[in-house]
Formats: sequence, structure tokens, C-alpha cells
Amino acid sequence: TALFPGQMSGNNCTAVTEFIILGLTDDTALCVILFLIFLGVYTVTLISNLSIITLIRNSSQLHTPMYLFLSHLAFVDIGYSSSVTPVMLKNFLVDKTTLPLGGCVAQLFFGVSFGTTEFFLLAVMAYDRYVAICNPLLYSTNMSSRVCTLFLITSYLGGCVNAWIFTGCLLNRSFCGPSKINHFFCDYSPLLKLSYSEDDVAEILPSASAGSIIMITVSIIIISYVYILFSVLKIRSTEGRSKAFSTCTSHLTAVTLFYGTITFIYVMPKSSYSTDVNKVVSVFYIVMIPMLNPLIYSLRNNEVKGALQKMLTPSAENVTLS
Repeated sequence: TALFPGQMSGNNCTAVTEFIILGLTDDTALCVILFLIFLGVYTVTLISNLSIITLIRNSSQLHTPMYLFLSHLAFVDIGYSSSVTPVMLKNFLVDKTTLPLGGCVAQLFFGVSFGTTEFFLLAVMAYDRYVAICNPLLYSTNMSSRVCTLFLITSYLGGCVNAWIFTGCLLNRSFCGPSKINHFFCDYSPLLKLSYSEDDVAEILPSASAGSIIMITVSIIIISYVYILFSVLKIRSTEGRSKAFSTCTSHLTAVTLFYGTITFIYVMPKSSYSTDVNKVVSVFYIVMIPMLNPLIYSLRNNEVKGALQKMLTPSAENVTLS
């Protein structure tokens, strides 16, 4: 492979075996503050997403396609945040954080895989809302357990394929020279800058793959919501309209946050923002959004709140009896 010395013909140098992650800041006082903040964020992320998964699994009234997809979104958010946050937290505590090349590639693979799966899941959830609101009589047929399983397999498979494209292109290049990554994790762009190759495929193919996935999933979401909007406008009662809209607002909020930040990072011209801005926005979509998603879905959802209350009530009664 292109990972080892001797791959770079005509260049007498040793291949890089590990990378130094520079992190968010080198200010010691700020590092302590940020460590405490992000440790809190990561703890809330794990607890809230695990709570959503447990609640959906244990509450029979939440055994519907909508909540099945929500539980997988919670699982993906745990994986997405966990692929980056522990290394970022370590960076705040030690003078120098190093990752072996294999570790860096693994971090990139899991980050891209979980991130891409989230795109697909958000699109599937939009389609689910479209079927529920526009074709309620055909909902049980169109969103059968077989169809839901197929959607989930496609989402995870799509995530893995996109991740293999990113990591495959990276492993095809040689790393010989600078080994400092000016980021808080092994992102594709900084790694590409440190690599050497005369081949441009590694710059074009991942962008084309990620761009196609964003276009396809955004199109599904937009088309679904256009149909939903027309269907809701046909509902005469105000109560009916607000009920239909309430099932969509949480999803729309999550979509806006996730797609908005990703688009800012990967679509805007690189010259228009600095590395520091890139880091801040990356923190938001990798670390903050996985924490916000379960809060968005649970705080605005009466069914989730009802299921949680029902789950806690028996335990409260048992405490009283004992």
C-alpha cells in the first residue's frame, strides 16, 4: 500500500506512522474550561440518546416506524460523537495528542460512516412523515417492517460505502513529511493536505460521493415536505393542521441544524472561511448536534413524554408501596 516507505519513488524519506492532533486551542486555562464543557456535553449525549433507545424499546406505544428510525438516529448520534469526542477530550488534558495512521484512518472511517448514515436516516424519516400524512390508509403497507428494515440496511450500507470511498482514496496516497493535523480530529481535508500523490482522484471522488448523497437526501426531504405542506393546507380544522405540523417540526429542526452546518463546511468555498471557523462549525455538527437531537425529539413530542411518564409511574408507585 501507499502507507509505507519506498512507495514514494525518487523521494528518500520515511513514511509518517503517526499524526499529531493540534486540537482546538493550546491555551492551558481555556483547555480546562473546554474539557469540562465538552465532558458535560458528551455525558448528556450518551445518557439522552441511550434513554431514547431504551424508552422506544420498552414502550409498546412507540413501536412504530417513526420511533424505530428515531432509535437508530440516536444510535448513530452516539457512534458519530464517540468517533471524535474522546480524542478531543484527551487533547485538552495532555501536551501532545498523537494518533497512529491506522487510528486516524479508523476515526475518519467511523466519522464518515455514521455521519452519512444520519443523512440517509433523516431522508427516510421525512419519507415516513410523507406517507403518514399524505397516504395514511396505505401507511401500514408502505411502511411495513420489511420496508423499514430495507430502509435501515440501505442507510447503514450507504454510510459504509461512502466511508470506504473516503478511506480508500486516503490509503492510496503516501504520507511523507509534515505530520501535524490542524484540527481536533482526523478530518479528510487536513489529512489530504499532508499526503503526497500525483493523482487527483482523492480530491474529486470523495467530494462527488458526498455531494451526490447530500443532493439525493435533500431532494427526498424537500419533495416529501412539499407534498406534506399541500396535504396539510387541505385540512380544514386548525387543530388537524397543528397536529399534522407538530409531528414534523422536530424532524425539520434536526434537518435544518445538521444540513445547515454540513453545507457550510463542505459546500462553501474554502477561501471564504478560516481553519478556526471550520473547527468551530465542526464542533457544532459532530459534538453538539448529537446532544441536541434527542432533546429536540423528546421535548417537542407528546408521545415520547407520555411514554416516559408511563414508564416512570409504576416505579414511583413501587417506591410509595415499599
